Amino acid sequence: MRETDRKDISTLDSLISAATKITTISHIRPDGDAVGSSIAMLSFLESLGKDACSVLPHNYPDALSFLVTDGNRKKILIHENNPEAAEVRLKESDLIICLDFNDFSRTDMLEKTLLESGAAKILIDHHLNPDTDKFSLVFSETETSSTAELLYQILMLLPQTGGDAGRLPALSATALMTGMTTDTNNFANSVYPGTLLMASSLLAAGVDRDAIIENLFNSCREERIRLMGKMLFKKMKITEDGVAYMILDRKTIMKYGIKEGETEGFVNMPLSIADVRMSIFLKQDKDRFRVSLRSKKGTSANLCAKRYFNGGGHELASGGRLMIPDDVRSPREAAEYIRKVTHQFMKGNE
Repeated sequence: MRETDRKDISTLDSLISAATKITTISHIRPDGDAVGSSIAMLSFLESLGKDACSVLPHNYPDALSFLVTDGNRKKILIHENNPEAAEVRLKESDLIICLDFNDFSRTDMLEKTLLESGAAKILIDHHLNPDTDKFSLVFSETETSSTAELLYQILMLLPQTGGDAGRLPALSATALMTGMTTDTNNFANSVYPGTLLMASSLLAAGVDRDAIIENLFNSCREERIRLMGKMLFKKMKITEDGVAYMILDRKTIMKYGIKEGETEGFVNMPLSIADVRMSIFLKQDKDRFRVSLRSKKGTSANLCAKRYFNGGGHELASGGRLMIPDDVRSPREAAEYIRKVTHQFMKGNE
């Protein structure tokens, strides 16, 4: 963590101490890092005796349900399920902690509520180009594996832990390990020295990593595995430029009954092919495709996402969207669009 961030720790501690009602919030369609960091912070705040709550714009994937317990279930508000309760909670809060997003627009329909809120707002995030003007205090570090890792570093600097991971609430420790594990694809990418130090400290503190792995990777529905096979065997295409892409349409989603979060990780699989430099996964969602991009070192998924997919993110892991009909006139044209723009992109990088 940068020295400038360390100087803000006392400010963070003061804001938490003075706050009466604290709410955390994360981004739309929350992934493991969003849910993990949210629940970790919620559990930590509750250990301080704070009136704390977490708001998520959409429901969490089933694979992360092991982090939701009888003790915290009522403290996690899902906006799409109960918008009034989530919005009232944010309006009543005097401190809002924003986790794993760099701009209020990433909270979708909650953006207006956040903009209108007079509460102090803290950003803890690892994405590029945060909109710092909207926050009272910013912890932004792109050279870290995940928001969970950045949050871990922050919590270790607070006086309540004194740098001892063993003083974290057990659920906070588990949630932090979960968030980091998912965002690194189980230590396959974006791993820094601090990432391994974090993992070691949390293991020493008693985190059951085997149980986390079992829940994340070995407890999926049969439909996910069958869809994965279909996508890899029948849907995956590889261009002459070394770009693999898969397009998941609405018809196939409905056929397999795919739930939110069940295609997590699909985009990484083609990168195991030696000649593939970048992998792109499109998932149709009403009037758009949600786009995930992953790449190997030397090819920028971030730059490709910015140029052609209305998105961005990290150098080797980014996301975006293709709008219908603005970017492609119909879903049928998505494949040709990918081939065209990635040919331009890869040729430009030679």
